[in-house]
Amino acid sequence: METQNQECCPKFEVEKWDKKTLNWENKLFLKESLTTFFHIPYPPMIGKKVMKMHTLAQKSEATIPDKSEALILFRDPSSFKSEIYYSVTKEVAGANNTAISGSFVARVFDGPYNSIPKFIKEMGNYLKEKNQKARDYYVHYAYCPKCAKDSGHNYMILFALV
Repeated sequence: METQNQECCPKFEVEKWDKKTLNWENKLFLKESLTTFFHIPYPPMIGKKVMKMHTLAQKSEATIPDKSEALILFRDPSSFKSEIYYSVTKEVAGANNTAISGSFVARVFDGPYNSIPKFIKEMGNYLKEKNQKARDYYVHYAYCPKCAKDSGHNYMILFALV
């Protein structure tokens, strides 16, 4: 596995995720939520929540062994709340454990955070061609802000629950 930085994000492989259908049956995640203002979170809060989940997972030996398979999903149930889902291999004591099930269509996009509405529209058109419709969306950012800057790409996987 090649990395952008030994201590940070694994090199992202677009073809591994783009236009794939994934069927999850009780896929395990740790869940946290945070307040947003019209979908915009206070950046330091994201890092604190992710580090909290990472530390709990690490202490419980529940981290995904292959970093390129690990997912941190974001879902905004409203303009003022965001949920973060951190993938794990087993339930973690002292954490908010949850499971996600369903059929998901994944598309990879490259662009700034504020392009997500445009990417959701593109995903909607893609699904329409396949006679499918999204019931919900989750986003995984392939790189942290530093690695995105270093790589020149801000890849994200948009997962549509169909």
